[in-house]
Amino acid sequence: QVQVVESGGGLVQAGGSLRLSCTASGLNFDTYAMGWFRQVPGKEREGVSCISRGSGVYTNYADSVKGRFTISRDNAKNTLYLQMNSLEPEDTAMYYCAVGPNGYVGRDYFMRIRDVNYWGQGTQVTVSS
Repeated sequence: QVQVVESGGGLVQAGGSLRLSCTASGLNFDTYAMGWFRQVPGKEREGVSCISRGSGVYTNYADSVKGRFTISRDNAKNTLYLQMNSLEPEDTAMYYCAVGPNGYVGRDYFMRIRDVNYWGQGTQVTVSS
């Protein structure tokens, strides 16, 4: 049984930082592309960032977070991370970890909702102005 659990959300002032973590069990973690999505009430869930399988040589980001967020993975710990710096009130959302395709994804791949095989339960990030 696959379980995906996020942690690390919270309340932070604008300009601050948070690091989200996601641990996935019940699967061969290093063979899956992984990603982060976020959602605010009344809006569609949107992709934030994704990383390719294995060493994670390919990473991609939404334009809104480029240069501020960094995705990474530690396959020995079955854990995905999202380092979020220079946070803005517009980053306030529920953040979801996503287990994507099992296998190769290319350099320009950006995970879509329909690509997701498993979701975490979400962790709330609130940025105050």
